[in-house]
Amino acid sequence: MRIDVLTLFPEMCESVFGTSILGKAREKGIVALNAVNFRDFSGNKHNSVDDTPYGGGGGMVLKPDPIFAAVEHVLEMSSSPVKPRIILMCPQGRTYNQKIAEELAQEEHLIFICGHYEGYDERIREHLVTDELSMGDYVLTGGELPALTVIDSIVRLQPGALGNETSAVTDSFSTGLLEYPHYTRPAEFRGWKVPDILLSGHHANIEVWRREQALQRTLERRPDLLETAELTKKDLKALEILKKNSPA
Repeated sequence: MRIDVLTLFPEMCESVFGTSILGKAREKGIVALNAVNFRDFSGNKHNSVDDTPYGGGGGMVLKPDPIFAAVEHVLEMSSSPVKPRIILMCPQGRTYNQKIAEELAQEEHLIFICGHYEGYDERIREHLVTDELSMGDYVLTGGELPALTVIDSIVRLQPGALGNETSAVTDSFSTGLLEYPHYTRPAEFRGWKVPDILLSGHHANIEVWRREQALQRTLERRPDLLETAELTKKDLKALEILKKNSPA
């Protein structure tokens, strides 16, 4: 997989690209991560990439020409015959979630555009990008942090990126439910004990307990997820019992 990030702050991206799971995946050749400074494609002596909006108003707007030129440069450098998804990080886009992460993780090439200032020239949105993504109903200074968050969630789904291949499968949201609670040594800490079931060595019973805990945690904290989660008959029966026993 190849991921290119168009940004005015490539050093911000590179510091993350070389760290933790992203850094290891990059070293292993699982993913190629590149930060491209689209100011290099400004085409003017002042290297400006923004201008005042037509019609007046506050703030500055990113110009289309450096963004288009930067994307075209990335496409020329790519050896993949597959057309990439070009993703605009924008508060107006689809709200990002695990389902979208799993969808994008199947792509060979992704290009992220990270803006600053007041916004983008609309022609970027209309004639260049294939997707618009938002991290939620709030505004950040730029698109770098959202893009890096999305990239992290995608790369960890790539085969070989994680030390334990089952980790991504059991994460919260991957199963449609919140994840069950985890415990490790010591078995007792300050009087708080690990549940006996986890010390029993009975793996089938442990799996049942974990599923019930995931259902209970989701019911308590994110009941909205239950509307779209893939639930078995056993899950539905367990939920009925949990609902009856839950405090009013």
